[in-house]
Formats: sequence, C-alpha cells, structure tokens
Amino acid sequence: MTTTLSPPPAPSHRREARRDPRRVTIGLVVFAVVCVAFLAFSLPPYLSVDPAQSRVVPRADYPLHYPLLWAHIVFGTVALLTACLQIWPWLRRTHPRVHRWSGRIYLVLGVPPGSIVVLGVAPVSTTGPISAVGNTMLALLWFGTAVAGWRAVRERRFADHRAWMIRSVALTFSIVVNRAWIGLYLGLFAAAGLTLDQPTIMAAAGASVWSSWIVNLLVAEWFPLRRRHAPQTSAHAG
Repeated sequence: MTTTLSPPPAPSHRREARRDPRRVTIGLVVFAVVCVAFLAFSLPPYLSVDPAQSRVVPRADYPLHYPLLWAHIVFGTVALLTACLQIWPWLRRTHPRVHRWSGRIYLVLGVPPGSIVVLGVAPVSTTGPISAVGNTMLALLWFGTAVAGWRAVRERRFADHRAWMIRSVALTFSIVVNRAWIGLYLGLFAAAGLTLDQPTIMAAAGASVWSSWIVNLLVAEWFPLRRRHAPQTSAHAG
C-alpha cells in the first residue's frame, strides 16, 4: 500500500489572489455603483433636515419618528459606503490599514447605531405590521452579525470574521434591493388583476421588506459556507 500526500495548502493570501478574477472586480464595481446611485437618489431629501422633504411621511403622533428616521439614514449611509471598502479584496490585501479603519467606522458609526435607531422606527411603520416585524427582525440580525464579526476579529478568528462580515454586508445591502422587490411585487399584483390600492401597496411593501433581507442572507450563507465546507483532501491511499 502506498500513501500519496497532497501538497500543503497555499497561504490564504495566495488562495485569495486566485479567487479575485475579473468577474469579482466587475461585481464589486457594480455593487459600488448601485450603492452610490441609491444614495444619490435617496439621501438628498434628508440633507436639509426638513421633515417636509422626507420620502417617508413622518407620523404626527410620534415626534421622534423623523429624528430617528434621519439618524438611521445617516448611519446607514456610512454603513453602505464603508461596506464597499470592506468587501474589496485588493484593498484588504494591499492596504490593510485602510481596511481596518473602514471596518472600525462600519462597526462604530455604521451598523450598530443604524440598527438601534431602527428599533425606534420599525414599530410605527407607515406600511403596516408586516413591514414593522420584518424591519425589526432585520435590525436585530444586522446588529447581531456586526457584533459577531467584531468579536471574531478581536479573537483573531479571521475566517469567522470574514463570514460574519459577508452576512452583515448582505443585510446592509437589503435596503437597496428592497426597492427592486417592491417594484416586482407591485408588478405581480397588477398582473394578477389586483387593484393597486392602499392595502395592496402595503402588502407589497411588507413582502419586499422580508424578501430583501431573507434572500440576501441566504446568498451570504451560501457564499462563505460553500468555501468553508468545500471538500479538501489532504491524503489518499492507493
């Protein structure tokens, strides 16, 4: 019987370099462009800090609604912009200090405060209880994945850190794809012959909230876990 040993695994930075093909670069560029375009459309009405300019009509019976909504948009903007830097492999490899500092901003001025203020806005959602529950769940998971990513890097569990941050960024991006989901649901409801009245619009909004983060999280789970659990044969007998 002979035993043939496979060569030792390549260093992580070499494996990552091989996993950075042109399609990944194109994907990251598309991700960044979509995020910037979304912010260019969504952010301007809130720069004046004028409730009358808000795209979400503030509730008159809840004075904190607009301040919390405004804070969420500001912190969410920080999270989206720094997320683009966090998932850039070239930046992580060649400028680790920039990667670390953008990660600190993401984990201090982005996700945690952004998710906490959502807990004060989601229960009074103007699109109904389905949206309220969905946004509350999203906020809790958004906060939890960021904390898990921070703990992992503090304990130098870098593979776990990367997986948790992928999940966190996926949840961060849910607000962007939410717009596409609500358009899809409205189109499906209209094709089914439903009148696009207020209850139908609220149903579409609720479904889009859940779809935006559930689908994103499923994709994020597939991406890191596929690599982590990929079969790696270190030896075979023959």
